[in-house]
Amino acid sequence: MKKFFAEVIGTFMLVFIGTGAVVFGNGTEGLGHLGIALAFGLSIVAAAYSIGTVSGAHLNPAVSIAMFVNKRLSSKDLVNYIVAQVVGAFIATASVFFLLSNSGMSTASLGENALAKGVTPFGGFLFEVIASFIFILVIMTVTSASKGNGKIAGLVIGLSLTLIILVGLNITGLSVNPARSLAPALFVGGAALQQIWIFILAPIVGGVLAALLAKNLIETEA
Repeated sequence: MKKFFAEVIGTFMLVFIGTGAVVFGNGTEGLGHLGIALAFGLSIVAAAYSIGTVSGAHLNPAVSIAMFVNKRLSSKDLVNYIVAQVVGAFIATASVFFLLSNSGMSTASLGENALAKGVTPFGGFLFEVIASFIFILVIMTVTSASKGNGKIAGLVIGLSLTLIILVGLNITGLSVNPARSLAPALFVGGAALQQIWIFILAPIVGGVLAALLAKNLIETEA
């Protein structure tokens, strides 16, 4: 149960801070894309060095599935982690929605993911697979007992997410996390909900590929 609540809290931190920077800070004003990327990335760092001591701070179903593929997570824990992550993301989005409503601000957008104008579903899916692969490969390597460095893992993972977001904001809004995309999509509906399959399936595909490559090429599980 400690791990469950740790994942709820950590995923709440990620989604609340990240999407909050989008909707409350107008993209964090002068910092623009960099501000949004840093908000998501630094929230990962904060979670990693707090609740990460309890659950490992996956905060992402695709990461948990990758850990399961490489036998770092049991099937029972996998289910608990994914449920916790979805619950944490939903509470975070509900909180953002409430605060916007309470302040008389528009709730039309909650930092949801959707394909940018001109981006095809195939293009968006492929980009999310590649981005998820890169992001989760970093996670699998830096957290490896034989290849990684636990002391700096949270910082490396947070900065990696920051960099990937800078690349992907004008393509898909950058998800690489099914829970982070699902919660806002359920609230706003429209294109975000119609395209949600991309942001659920693509990160999982990228994560599984990253887990297999990490194990067989980098030998993270040796």
